[in-house]
Amino acid sequence: MSHEPATPWSVRFRRERQAAWVELEQLVTRCERSGLASLRPEQLARVPVLYRAALSALGVARSSVLDQGLRQHLESLVARAYLVVYSPKRRVAEVVGPFLARGFPEAVRSIRWHVLASALVVLLGGGLAYAMVQADPEHYYLFVDDAMASGRDPTASTEALRATLFGGDGEALLTFASFLFTHNSSVGILTYGLGFVFGLPVVLLLLHNGMLLGAMTALFHDRGLAVEWWSWILPHGVTELLAIVLCGAAGLAVGWQLVFPGVHSRLHALTVAGRRMGAVVAGSVAMLLLAAFVEGVFRQVVHSLPVRYGLASVFAGLWTGYFVFAGRGRR
Repeated sequence: MSHEPATPWSVRFRRERQAAWVELEQLVTRCERSGLASLRPEQLARVPVLYRAALSALGVARSSVLDQGLRQHLESLVARAYLVVYSPKRRVAEVVGPFLARGFPEAVRSIRWHVLASALVVLLGGGLAYAMVQADPEHYYLFVDDAMASGRDPTASTEALRATLFGGDGEALLTFASFLFTHNSSVGILTYGLGFVFGLPVVLLLLHNGMLLGAMTALFHDRGLAVEWWSWILPHGVTELLAIVLCGAAGLAVGWQLVFPGVHSRLHALTVAGRRMGAVVAGSVAMLLLAAFVEGVFRQVVHSLPVRYGLASVFAGLWTGYFVFAGRGRR
């Protein structure tokens, strides 16, 4: 009587489940390439069943002497299947659209008094620096360092200052815009983040931004370049300064909740405020991206004063209408 050698348990384990693993991998690969919409209803129903079976097999593989290659394959397959089963089922446009149409402007309106306070702090800093530089040009260096001035200081001639407002040869503009976005978004996020220190550093940073603008404004006004200066600032500044003010308002709102949490604990109040203020900051970063493009590209190649002021007016009208009316009356 002949006896065939027994098949090793590990081989039987793999042979019995190999077909299911292959099927799951094929479905996951199709989802990764074309999305869930590419699967038929019966295939869509099979994915979670196959995922749970593969997860169970992985547990057995980790607690047994199965070869390492099989364990690594199952770990990779289960991780990929997890993203298919549990990832958000909405497309990016389905998330971004409602956020821009309703979520962002509603979040801003919910902190309108903090927005007003943030804007007033910037204006206060700007007015203070403007008055000091008008009284004594040497005060300019208290607010603007050499790196930021880039030749725009009281020692420069009027023609040299005028040239800085209409310079730019159009080269490497997208790189410049990328740099501006990175810098400005970092400032905006920092302004918001400082709100977690009870909001006081937010006030100082807003004052600093206002003083920087006020000092440079005083310099150009003193040289008779007020019209040219504001044509240089406003096309991107309407959007950029508003975004910085919104980030500052978000930081002030978080700091307010830390100091005055109300009937809830500070942790609960901070959680609720942080979630809503995160929406304000996310929208503000998108605004800074637009401002960086205008500053890094449009302003460098368009030197017409009417066109510059026209674009600034368009942005001012659009942002006013957007934050006042967008998302109202919708559920």
